Amino acid sequence: MLKIIEASSFEPTNLFTPLDDATIETAGDIVNSVRSQGITAIRRFAEQFGERSKDQPLLIERDQMEAATARIEPSDLELLKRVAERIRTFADAQLSCLSELKTPVPGGFAGHTIQPINRVGCYAPAGRFALPSTALMTIVPAVAAGCPSIILATPNPSDMMLATAFIAGANQVLAIGGAHAVAALAYGFEGFEKCDLITGPGNRWVTAAKKIVNGDCGIDMLAGPSELVLVTDETGKPETIAADLLAQAEHDIDARPFMITTSREMADKVNAQIQTQLTALPTGSIAQQAIQNGGAIIVESLQQAVEICNALAPEHLELHCLDAESIASQIKHAGCIFIGHQSAEVFGDYGVGPNHTLPTAGTARWSAGLNVFTYTRVRTYLQLSEVPDSLVHDTARLAEIEGLIGHQQASLQRQHENR
Repeated sequence: MLKIIEASSFEPTNLFTPLDDATIETAGDIVNSVRSQGITAIRRFAEQFGERSKDQPLLIERDQMEAATARIEPSDLELLKRVAERIRTFADAQLSCLSELKTPVPGGFAGHTIQPINRVGCYAPAGRFALPSTALMTIVPAVAAGCPSIILATPNPSDMMLATAFIAGANQVLAIGGAHAVAALAYGFEGFEKCDLITGPGNRWVTAAKKIVNGDCGIDMLAGPSELVLVTDETGKPETIAADLLAQAEHDIDARPFMITTSREMADKVNAQIQTQLTALPTGSIAQQAIQNGGAIIVESLQQAVEICNALAPEHLELHCLDAESIASQIKHAGCIFIGHQSAEVFGDYGVGPNHTLPTAGTARWSAGLNVFTYTRVRTYLQLSEVPDSLVHDTARLAEIEGLIGHQQASLQRQHENR
């Protein structure tokens, strides 16, 4: 059951448990081994974790991915195609919002061009379950952005994962996972070029490894345990609310499902439904533990609920209340907002369009979820033909103020050339 928490006693703190020192140290040892020993270390870890034998290739090419499409159920293949198309349609629509720019400036023109990241590594976990949805969510936006080289890293890829990689548009599959996969993507190895960007969620060792390699390559985010905050009033549907909270709770024993409600009666009804639905849930043992991490916060008004949501900056925010659109407009910090009780977070998980890789641990205050823009760079340019005296004067004087006389002289040289 969700514990009942009065808003007056609730301290909005990060829902995320930070990476512990032991995890960072273990991941660091693995990353350093891969960086210094290359494929020798990768092979050793792949065998140690039961991912690949010494006779199995680390890399799987597109022809092998395509062959896997014939080994899965035809209906599942069509499912993958439909979901990929929904994600691609949304990514294309996002990309259309970003346009190239050319604008006049003193002496010429300046602007920007939109460039895709050249080589990206997309990570999809395969711990308790393989996650083809994450493969789609990470690969498809990269394809939409125009990235020429896309690698999916996932341990022990099943036919389903290989087929997903093919449908999504990956160029290769790196058939390993964990910290050593992140290091392999970041630093490369014999016959495999390093990646410029690594995206996708993983377990704590994957997250720690991404933190360690950040700077040697780019990363999308450090994704922690999944979070859901669900806001409701007396109009909410207890059965639906309980189902959505349990769907989040079954992710992992560290998941954080919270409900904020103006009605204590609603909290009691939802708890009763949670107990009923848990008995029939195959993942109930995991969900039961995760439910203990959350709570039902009783507030005096929806405005108070908004304030708590903005303080938490949750990964997922569902609004099951009257005038949900108005409430959504007041939310400043959230990874993704699901407006109205029909807009279940699970539809976001499984490819209605927006990405399911979202900022956790309160990082939605300053960061966004994975999207097509993650895979692009906005590169600016400057093209001057005749430099006006006013620009030379301003540049030279600012350089003098900062004590950078070489800068001053370089600007004055243009003035001399123009005479």
